[in-house]
Amino acid sequence: MSTYKDAGTGQGTDGKRPLNNRVHHVRAGELDGYAAISGGTVGSRNLWMGMVENPPLSATDNHHHGESEAGIYVVSGHPVFVYHDGTQEVRIAAGPGDFFLVPPNVPHREENPDPDGPAVVVIARTTQEPIKVSLPELYQLQEEETK
Repeated sequence: MSTYKDAGTGQGTDGKRPLNNRVHHVRAGELDGYAAISGGTVGSRNLWMGMVENPPLSATDNHHHGESEAGIYVVSGHPVFVYHDGTQEVRIAAGPGDFFLVPPNVPHREENPDPDGPAVVVIARTTQEPIKVSLPELYQLQEEETK
């Protein structure tokens, strides 16, 4: 008997993890929390993708994503990405259509200074599941820490 992806559950007909020999479609509104593509949603082995909406006048905590690289695409709004360059905090304002790369272990935070609207971003990470390590403060990643 052949096994196929059940469009309703995303799993093979045997109830196991999603099949990894076909294209998977995650429709708008079918995210698992923030995750669209992950090991749990579609059987991804090395990639995590999701969408995050930061409410007006909000900020994440200071954090990094461990060994995972993070690629960020700004869908809407004007988020600000903050990191430390060793001397001071650096603030990079973004707008729709902008992309960012956050290298592994680099402490940062995202802010949405807009009092009226959310900032929506799509995030892709090089690990199958999201990694978020909260930090008490921003600091510059030292070169020897990357080895």
